[in-house]
Amino acid sequence: MGSVNGFMTIKRQEPLRRPVAERIHDWRELYEPITDEILMQQGARCMDCGVPFCQGWTGCPVQNMIPEWNDLVYRGRWKDALKALHVTNNFPEFTGRLCPAPCEHACVLGEIDDPVSIKTLEWKIIERGFNEGWVYPIPPTNETGHKVAIVGSGPAGLAAAQQLRRKGHAVTVFEKADRIGGLLRYGIPDFKMEKQFIDRRLNQMRAEGVVFRTRVDVGVDVTADELKSEFDAVCIAIGAGVPRDLPVPGRELKGIHFAMDYLTQQNKRIAGDQLDPAFDIRAEKKRVVIIGGGDTGADCLGTSHRQGANADCQLSRRDTRHMELLPKPPEDRCETTPWPLWPTKLRSSPAHEEGGKREWSVLTKKFSGRNGHVEKLHGVQVDRVKNSGGFEFVEIPDSEFELDVDLVLLSMGFTGPEKKGLLVDLGLEFDKRGNVAVDENHMTHVDGVFAAGDAKQGASLVVWAIREGRDAAEGIERYLSKLDS
Repeated sequence: MGSVNGFMTIKRQEPLRRPVAERIHDWRELYEPITDEILMQQGARCMDCGVPFCQGWTGCPVQNMIPEWNDLVYRGRWKDALKALHVTNNFPEFTGRLCPAPCEHACVLGEIDDPVSIKTLEWKIIERGFNEGWVYPIPPTNETGHKVAIVGSGPAGLAAAQQLRRKGHAVTVFEKADRIGGLLRYGIPDFKMEKQFIDRRLNQMRAEGVVFRTRVDVGVDVTADELKSEFDAVCIAIGAGVPRDLPVPGRELKGIHFAMDYLTQQNKRIAGDQLDPAFDIRAEKKRVVIIGGGDTGADCLGTSHRQGANADCQLSRRDTRHMELLPKPPEDRCETTPWPLWPTKLRSSPAHEEGGKREWSVLTKKFSGRNGHVEKLHGVQVDRVKNSGGFEFVEIPDSEFELDVDLVLLSMGFTGPEKKGLLVDLGLEFDKRGNVAVDENHMTHVDGVFAAGDAKQGASLVVWAIREGRDAAEGIERYLSKLDS
């Protein structure tokens, strides 16, 4: 695949990020344009691997045909590359921007050199496809007469909806929020993905016949019984929306918020919504601490930079704290996660190069404040120690500290889907991790009710959500086919 010796003669290149001093003053995406010539050269770096691990389960959950479209880009056959990309991935414009690219960590070339720029190529193939008019509605040729409800409009729900509509089923997507997109819409900052790219894909799906209903809280506005009686099949794709809390003294103080509440508000502001000033969460001129070292925490960090955190506090952006309970990962791949597995290693977001101080092995003990508002975080350094049951965190003597804070953002992950309302009314069962339990066809123990995405497997990557949606659609298709027999 690609040039015979391209991997030996061509170095990895990616789009350059816009200068920090420029980008922290706007909400536009981070990257500068990159030429087709460079992209074609990057496609040439793909080797003729005996086994392309990039497209296997360890590398790509949707099993993209990566070597094929790398080679097609190298040869300038962009339209064919887009066709190959769409065979396995409904929304490469989402994964090309947001996926952490396990494919690149599984790249065979990555064993001896920098891996192929797979994520960049994916992103640029789909953008060229939209720009050239190669992405268009694909309505079904026949209607089956079956009706399917998708509850939740994140990437899993949208993938299931598009797959099922193209099979000829009447598909309605229900969304509790005021706009379609789930976490793509309200959990991802615009500087990582501008929302016009969601709307562009939704226009295609509407033209294909998918019906979207917003501001509908299924289980309240539409009961579980009404849902089952009106539709032949139901897919639960509501995500794993229950955030992990921090039950320490002082948690009730004002100024301590969940990360998703903070990120959602900013996305609504950019969309032009007016927010209630009494519940407005902003980092402007505040001393900010973010607890939780993952991607969502980094999104909070980048958002706080753009809102002007620490201004007028005689501090710089670099004093915003991004804290993590776990120890700092190694700089390079950990020996416990050898190639081609997803590696345990230190990862940095573009937000980290914009400022902020990262801290590891920090346990928050309590918060304190005055007049009902948080003013201090009380913490301690810890060691992660192995014991008979796994690991425990042991406080390091004399390592206690205090931080002056005005805003604390909790970004410690999610515990699963909300276990009340719709899920309880449907009588669904849960697995030992608290997610919706399903069989090999993604169907719950309730006939005709399916689940996909984070609601079924726990919080995960956007690429896994798309895979889940596609798999659930296949299960629903098999179920509906049996109804016809």
